[in-house]
This record gives sequence, C-alpha cells and structure tokens, in this order.
Amino acid sequence: MSMKKKLGLGIATAALGISLVGGGTFAYFSDTAETSGTFAAGTLDLNANPSTVIDVENLKPGDWMNRSFELGNGGSLDIAKVLLSTDYSVTDAKGNNTEDFGDHIRVNFFYNQDKTTLGPLSPDQVVYNTTLSELKGMTPDAVANRVFVPWLEERGGLKSGDTDKLYVQFEFVESGGDQNQFQGDSLNLTWTFEGKQGAGQAK
Repeated sequence: MSMKKKLGLGIATAALGISLVGGGTFAYFSDTAETSGTFAAGTLDLNANPSTVIDVENLKPGDWMNRSFELGNGGSLDIAKVLLSTDYSVTDAKGNNTEDFGDHIRVNFFYNQDKTTLGPLSPDQVVYNTTLSELKGMTPDAVANRVFVPWLEERGGLKSGDTDKLYVQFEFVESGGDQNQFQGDSLNLTWTFEGKQGAGQAK
C-alpha cells in the first residue's frame, strides 16, 4: 500500500473515531427532577392589657390597691415562659429621702388565675409578700404552673392565641415609724414581661 493510501486510511479512521466519540455523548437517555423547600419562621407576640397596671394618687401608709390585667399571646408560636423584670424610679419631692420608697411598696400577692385554682392564698403565686426593691433582683415566671399536681404540668406557658388573667395587690406598707420623708414623693414602676420560646422539636 502506498504512503498516500496509508495516510488517507489513517485520516479516515481518525475521523470515524472522533465521530463515534462525539456521537457517544448523546447516546444515553437522561432526565431531571427538581425539588424546592420553604422555611418560614414563626412569631412570638406577647401583649399586656391594659398596659398601665396601676396609676394611683394621694397614697398614705397603710393603703392597698387591687388590680388585674391580662397577658396574651398573639403570635403563631407557643410561649414557654414569661419572665417578669422589675424597675422603678423615685421622684423625691423634698430631697430628704434617706430610704428607698421601693422598700415601702409591697406586692402582697401576684397570681395567675389561669394557672391556679386557689387564688391569692395559693402557694404557687408568681410573687408573694415582696417589696418592689426586692423584686428588682428577681425574674419570676408569670405563666408558670407551680401546682404540685403531676397531671397539671402541661398547663404551664402561654399557647398561641391564649390569654391569662393576673391579679396583683400593692400596699404602701405602714412601718410604724416616721415616714414623713415620703410625703409628696412618686414612684414610677416598669414591669417588663419577656416571652421565651420552648425547646425545638421535629417538624
């Protein structure tokens, strides 16, 4: 075979091989499928009604005040805990205070009607017989179920769409001593309720 024929045969073989390789990339069936996902976070929406729990004037030692309010969960997620934080500021009308007015304003009881059946005499109150100054160092759970009955444990927390009613009694404690330094004074109380989510779970 001449060199010309050998060269021509080699080129033809190479061309055939390239065409087979090129054609082989389209020789298999194929198909595709897609999946998608959506992640939407829920919401916590804790609200208090009314937002002003107490507004009273002309107090004197020995006076007490009963009030009630509601905590509601308007969010899409259940609230596991509602922690209460206390803060206040005192306006000293005469500039002669030697004591904290908050030591003389006491919360005699603070209970959640929806988490107990015993009312103000219940041992599972949110707060009992505690001054405002003492409450500053505490963060009680306002929607906890502390009743010592095992089958009632699931009543703790605040479910989505639910409302709890709470009752509180304040007292300007009569110390039995001279309390003239508090004449004309005022105390502005801020109670902050913070809703906390529960533990994560399988969805």
